[in-house]
Amino acid sequence: MQSVLKLDAKQNTKKLSKKDFLTLGSFTSNEIMIMLEEAIEIKSMQKSGKAHPYLQGKVLGMIFDKSSTRTRVSFEVGMLQLGGNAIFLSSKDIQIGRGETIQDTAKVLSRYVDGLMIRTFAHDSIEEFAEHSTVPVINGLTDTHHPAQVMADLLTILEHKGRLKGLKMCYLGDGNNNMCHSLLEGAVKVGMDISIACPAGYEPDNSILESVKGEAKLTGSKVECSSDPKAMILGADVVVTDVWTSMGQEDEKADRLKAFSPYQVNEELCKLADKDYIFLHCLPAHRGEEVTASIIDGPHSVVFDEAENRLHAQKAILKLLLER
Repeated sequence: MQSVLKLDAKQNTKKLSKKDFLTLGSFTSNEIMIMLEEAIEIKSMQKSGKAHPYLQGKVLGMIFDKSSTRTRVSFEVGMLQLGGNAIFLSSKDIQIGRGETIQDTAKVLSRYVDGLMIRTFAHDSIEEFAEHSTVPVINGLTDTHHPAQVMADLLTILEHKGRLKGLKMCYLGDGNNNMCHSLLEGAVKVGMDISIACPAGYEPDNSILESVKGEAKLTGSKVECSSDPKAMILGADVVVTDVWTSMGQEDEKADRLKAFSPYQVNEELCKLADKDYIFLHCLPAHRGEEVTASIIDGPHSVVFDEAENRLHAQKAILKLLLER
């Protein structure tokens, strides 16, 4: 793994303009770089055995409407390593699951904890929660956005490629999902080109795509979306995919398997990418569906570095939001 100690970012101060971490599109390019630099520093400290209790005495409440492995463990461990604590709150075990309003829940929990991480379905729900919360709210995943994961992805790319600006990322599969949306927002913020290969009817949300294209004009990024996977992956430095059937879409599985089969990440398709491409997947993966075992378990795959970097990227987010 290539070590990157400093980013080329013009920083005046390590602060974020937003109280909450809901989408990458809400942050400036410089703020994305600030978060990445903080993640690199925190990761270096941990690897060298140095204590970093920036959040001593702080408590993070974690509300889960959707089950999770990486999100729960990485946020909980991250808070502990930063000197704080985390409380797991299943929606089935708190009053919001019995009809208490989001507004009331947000106001009450804000008086108990220093921050809230929420993993839920509708993005409107987390926005409403943040509106009524007086403490920072962090998006652990919604149906529309997955910004914490993409911060880990950008960190992983930076470590392995030594830069972000000017690289080409190709995402293949369901364009209208949370990973694709946040990858679009994150890539253009750091000056990466991004191409989306997806079948007709599964394109990214148009409002997000148009917003990203507007941002790309400022950063010099190129944004493409096509149903031709070969054209989109050509020369890609980074190849990314996600599961074809997400939670809540199980009834569509047969149709999705048929629609997405030409977009499987396999050795034949990846021959068109750059010879030194890296492969990313947020996990869990379905080998034999969206990606073959030879790719995800092969020499180009960095999926476990990527999974580890959830911890470091999220610690940076937690520090920047909760330390203030």
